[in-house]
Amino acid sequence: MSNMNSSSAGGSRPACPTGQGALPACGPFAVPFVAGQSPAAPRYSKTKALENGTLFQELDLPFHLKVNAPKLADTQLNQLRALDFVIQELALYLDTHPYDSEAFALFQNYVELEKTAWESYVEQHGPLTQNDAALSGTYSWVKGPWPWQYSEEEA
Repeated sequence: MSNMNSSSAGGSRPACPTGQGALPACGPFAVPFVAGQSPAAPRYSKTKALENGTLFQELDLPFHLKVNAPKLADTQLNQLRALDFVIQELALYLDTHPYDSEAFALFQNYVELEKTAWESYVEQHGPLTQNDAALSGTYSWVKGPWPWQYSEEEA
């Protein structure tokens, strides 16, 4: 078996070590860049964060000519999605700023809000995950409607 990488023109290039692909000069697959933010970075509301794709205003670097995200309907399911999104964003922030007690307190608050919102959603609409199905008297995972079968007004 040859350890040569072929170019699209039919020629071949010298082999690169395993895991480094066929980039020029055996370069790595990616050049990572992690944008940083200050410890006291201004934050969007959870819904605005979901619309913009970031919780942190200084990381809101939209693509050139980006069309603004449509306004999300204020439904119970979208509120739950927004909470989950903000929790993930805060967790990523805390990975690099573990001693930011204000951010950690906010993280704890959102986790508690998400737990309450999740329980309320499951009680009103049925299970979101198979684990939720274990909470009822019978196995209810296969019963509809599924979350995506609700209209935005119902969810």
